[in-house]
Amino acid sequence: MADKHPLVEDGEGSPSFRPLFTLLPYLWPSGRRDLKWRVAISLFCLLLANVATAVSPLFYGYAVDYLSGSPGQTALLTAIGLIGAYALSRVMMQAFAQLRDGIFAKVSFHALRQIGVQTFAHVHTLSLRFHLERKTGGLSRVIERGTKGIDTLLTFAVFSIFPTLLQLAFFSAIMLWKLDLAITLATLVTVAAYIWFTFAVTRWRIRFRRQMNESDTEANTKAVDSLLNYETVKYFSAEGHETRRFDKSMARFAQASIQAQTSLSILNTGQAVIMAVGIGVVMVLAAYGISEGRFTVGSLVMANAYMIQLYQPLNFLGTVYREIVQALVDMEAMFKLLYQPQEVKDKPGAQPLTVSGGEIRFENVVFSYEPERTVLKGISFTVPAGKTVAVVGPSGAGKSTISRILFRFYDIRDGRVTIDGQDIRDVTQASLRAAIGIVPQDTVLFNDTVRYNIAYGRIGSDDAAVREAARLAQIDKFIRELPQGYGSMVGERGLKLSGGEKQRVAIARTILKNPPILLLDEATSALDTHTEREIQSALGEVSRNRTTLVIAHRLSTVVDADEILVLDHGEIVERGRHSALVARGGQYAAMWNKQKQAQEVRERLKAVESDPDVVPGVARTSPVAAAD
Repeated sequence: MADKHPLVEDGEGSPSFRPLFTLLPYLWPSGRRDLKWRVAISLFCLLLANVATAVSPLFYGYAVDYLSGSPGQTALLTAIGLIGAYALSRVMMQAFAQLRDGIFAKVSFHALRQIGVQTFAHVHTLSLRFHLERKTGGLSRVIERGTKGIDTLLTFAVFSIFPTLLQLAFFSAIMLWKLDLAITLATLVTVAAYIWFTFAVTRWRIRFRRQMNESDTEANTKAVDSLLNYETVKYFSAEGHETRRFDKSMARFAQASIQAQTSLSILNTGQAVIMAVGIGVVMVLAAYGISEGRFTVGSLVMANAYMIQLYQPLNFLGTVYREIVQALVDMEAMFKLLYQPQEVKDKPGAQPLTVSGGEIRFENVVFSYEPERTVLKGISFTVPAGKTVAVVGPSGAGKSTISRILFRFYDIRDGRVTIDGQDIRDVTQASLRAAIGIVPQDTVLFNDTVRYNIAYGRIGSDDAAVREAARLAQIDKFIRELPQGYGSMVGERGLKLSGGEKQRVAIARTILKNPPILLLDEATSALDTHTEREIQSALGEVSRNRTTLVIAHRLSTVVDADEILVLDHGEIVERGRHSALVARGGQYAAMWNKQKQAQEVRERLKAVESDPDVVPGVARTSPVAAAD
């Protein structure tokens, strides 16, 4: 099933504010009374900080009135006291604000951690199809920006927008009480015009933010993809090509950034003009009031102080709104990811898999990645408990699809797959995968130590168990010869190791897991003939008394299998033991003879290179000619 909700960041207009409501349970977490108390205390501190902010201009205005009135010692002392009260209120305003932030920090980071972990865990539950269709660099960027956006939203939304609105209410009430309705209305109109202009221009600017995000994601995806394929870039001398691709993405990012910066300048200029006009109108009205004897000079100073004091959070509100809108844009993709439906999920009440012998059955299995192309066309076979069955066939026949179905990376379209009679769709995925060990064709290692990568087979294993697994995989000697032994780093995707060394680490990892069912998916395809023979004995030891399904390209690795299935175009065309299939002279026999002849040519070439006189008639012939 194709992804119906691609994680794109396109379109115009305001982003969805639904993430705000999604965050509420994280800010008031159930079962955490300590965090709820922190929220309540933080809100109380917020209220006290706003009260202190609201009363400070009153003290300032009263002090001016006393100083501008009749001179005298009493007036001076009173003015000094009011100035002290003004200074104390400013201190209390900052103190309560900082206390609020400090108390709420634990709530904020707890919410950030919970959402981040939930998203990370959810990504691991999504199907293989989703991950194959996604670009890793872009996906990591979506999560990174989304997490940062949540932090921004938690920081600004709670303690910036709400306090500003609360301050506006306090200031309006005091101005109506101490001044008159006209000045109060002028103040409210100024604020309304400021907010409308800020929101309107910011919504217009969203398109540029989206373009910046898209180009940023594209540039990061290209950079990560290029670095992961460093060797391929070098093989084809494509450094210039990769740089040009990255430069094109960065050029689009720069263009969007220039547009965003230009629109920001327009926004800042408009805000300054609106606030300057508003302050001017309030001051003119206050001046008329003074001339008519309705207000004192202190009232004028107080009105000016309120407007300036209101301008600061409003100016910050513009920044906060922009940050919140940008955070919502960033969070949209992350929440789409968080709510991405699982293609493969456990049934309600699914029970753990119980493995008694490990018998695997494929019963008339039909599967397709896309509806128009059927990969497996009603195949049926059994891998008896403790036996080894091999699946061979040309590339594209559907061999690796069988392993993906067995691990339930995909659900089949028809038929059923059972282990000891239990349909794998009826058991938990965790228990199913715990019962199966795999040595894959393409071994990808974590960028960590050799010890960590082997111990991944059974997390928490001690060093003795790790070393024993490495010994059975015939890689212990190689590891001990490394400068840091088992503590040596393997590099990004294991690039510091050869293909054969990575494969042996994978084998050791599976040995350590010690599963009842073993799946070998082209397990020795990356190894030379000599190394393959060495490891084949180890794999034979590991698969003894285990149900083993082997998916193989090299037929020499499956000659001892209890049954060999020949798969072609999604159908089993032959089955039987090696000797019977060769004697039949069918498709398997043709594949066997072709690989045998190729092996003989390789051995003859090797002999010629070491001693040309060993092989008469081929001596002193170029390797190319001999191969031909």
